[in-house]
Amino acid sequence: MERQIKIAPSMLSADFSRFGEEVENIVKNGADLLHLDVMDGNFVKNISFGPKFIKEARPYTKAVFDAHLMILNPWNYIERFADAGADIITVHEEACKDRLKDTLKAIKSLGVKCGAVINPDTPVSSLKPVIEECDMILLMSVFPGFGGQKFIEYVLPKIEEASRLVLSTGKDIDIEIDGGITRENVKSVKLAGANVIVAGSTVFNEKDRADVIKYLREV
Repeated sequence: MERQIKIAPSMLSADFSRFGEEVENIVKNGADLLHLDVMDGNFVKNISFGPKFIKEARPYTKAVFDAHLMILNPWNYIERFADAGADIITVHEEACKDRLKDTLKAIKSLGVKCGAVINPDTPVSSLKPVIEECDMILLMSVFPGFGGQKFIEYVLPKIEEASRLVLSTGKDIDIEIDGGITRENVKSVKLAGANVIVAGSTVFNEKDRADVIKYLREV
């Protein structure tokens, strides 16, 4: 099954002093989703923004808000992010452990899509017990916390494994890849099976954002 390629610029690389304008600009230039990295300073060693920030950005676009929660105990906060306007909420296997399935079900009960995330050193097999609950799975190709990192090559075979896992369900589950995606490596991650491409500095550091988004989608 050939799936639609979607480009999800990471808003962590945007200019926060004019975030509303950045949201409008990146959608105008062809983004399919806006990837919103939520970091609490505990699960990862960085702090970004919370639901209030997302709520205030929501009026600037009707585009899909893809909220990636890099936080401890995410089940305590998912309702706030849903209320703020997130369309998809993804949570880390490493943060949820044996509560992952229940957390995914709780997200879906709020009327938004859900997804499970794994870090580069977490096996794809950890997603097997919850894959049927997922609308999306997100594979990190860097260790989360900071933008601008280099893509970790050993994640490529994990994308292929995740693709086989999704295929076994017979469901249309997106495979998202996040971390170090560039013009040079995007073809390989797509060939491995990823169809939602997160890119931060690769998009926001370019003068012609429409051109790089088009390239990432079509190459």
